[in-house]
Formats: sequence, C-alpha cells, structure tokens
Amino acid sequence: MPIQSETELYEPIKQFMEKMGYTVRSEVKHCDVVAIRGDEPMVIIELKKTFNLPLIIQGMDRLQNTDYVYLATEQKLKGPAPYNLHWNDIQRLCKMLGLGLITVKFYKTKKPFVEVLCEPVAYVPRKSAKRASAIMNEFRERSGDYNVGGSSKRKLVTVYREKSLQCATYMKLHGPLTTKQLRELTGNSKVTGLLQKNYYLWFQRVKRGSYGLTAQGEADLLAFAHVAFKPSNAL
Repeated sequence: MPIQSETELYEPIKQFMEKMGYTVRSEVKHCDVVAIRGDEPMVIIELKKTFNLPLIIQGMDRLQNTDYVYLATEQKLKGPAPYNLHWNDIQRLCKMLGLGLITVKFYKTKKPFVEVLCEPVAYVPRKSAKRASAIMNEFRERSGDYNVGGSSKRKLVTVYREKSLQCATYMKLHGPLTTKQLRELTGNSKVTGLLQKNYYLWFQRVKRGSYGLTAQGEADLLAFAHVAFKPSNAL
C-alpha cells in the first residue's frame, strides 16, 4: 500500500544518514531534511511521497544553498515509476540537474529499504553524432510538413512513407512495375529493399523483379492523398 504522507519517509532516511555518521535535523529553514557530517558541506534532502515536478523545483531551489541536494521519494515494490517512466529515466533527469535521488521501499513485515540511486554530481550527456545525423537526414529528405507536432497514435509521414507513397503512386498510374523502372521514376536507389521489406503491406510481387499494388496500398494511397507528390507520366 502506498504511503499516505512524505513524513513517512523521514525516519528511514534519518536512520540511513545517521548510520553514515551524519547529524540529522528536520524542517530547517524550509528544508525538509538537513544532514551534516564534521566539516563537510551540508546535505539537503527534499521529501515527496511520489516523484513530481514540485519536488524537482524544490531541489533546484536548494542548490542555491549547497551542491549536495537529494530528492527522496517512495519506490513502490511493483509497477513502473511515476508517470509510467523507468527509474533510470528519472535518475538521468536528476543527474542532468545536478541532483541526487534517494528512494525508500516499504514492506509489510520488514524495515524500509533506503537506496541512493544517484549522487548529486553535475552531468553532461554525451552527444550522439549518429542520432543527430539521422534527424538531419530525415528533416532534409522530407518534401514537406505533413504531420502535427505532439501527435501520438497517428500514422506519421516519414521519409520512408514518402518514398513508399512514390512507388505506390507510380504503380497506381502504370500498373505493376519492375524495380529498375521504379528506380528510374523515383530516383531512389534503395527501392528494391523498400519493396522487399514491404513494411506497410502495400506491395505484392507479380513476378520476379516486378511489383504491383495491394488493396491495402490502394486504400492507404487515398488516405495520404494530402502528401504533395506529382508523378511523371514518362516511363
């Protein structure tokens, strides 16, 4: 059963910090938990029963006081992290903000388990040249803007779909075509792989090296009639 209040996090976290030699005080100048060990910089821990945006904002505010700020929340024994995320995604977010993350698991018959998932160390994500290049190529290869930003569960017009639509349009216009004819008409050197993969089930092989349009292809061609493409009549 989920905890009812963030105050339930305090005692397990206090005991955890005290075992590491910290002196712990609660509600110090609007900070949920302050822990100090010798001459080391103070540690601030902000508590919330579930991970959310207000907790992140609190943590960011506390970074004005010390570099050692942790966000603490319950980690349920079953199910995903809050908002159907993964805990490693939440860790990544905390790292990018320079915040630490502590979770507490509560059990029916044994003591709560406290775990530090990440330390409050500044984190700089490594750029992926491969991913950046893929985005740039997708952007440049598209002929127009046929999607609506923020869409989900909708069929998107990608470069792959545009190239498939080109092949389908020529098949609708001329009937079955060879891969050589389609390469010449579309200018797509990878048309053979596209037809063989047949991701959308639009194409069917009529004979070796020659493909025609399926009923699914005809239907989807109408559905994507808004995609601007003017085929050449010349073969």
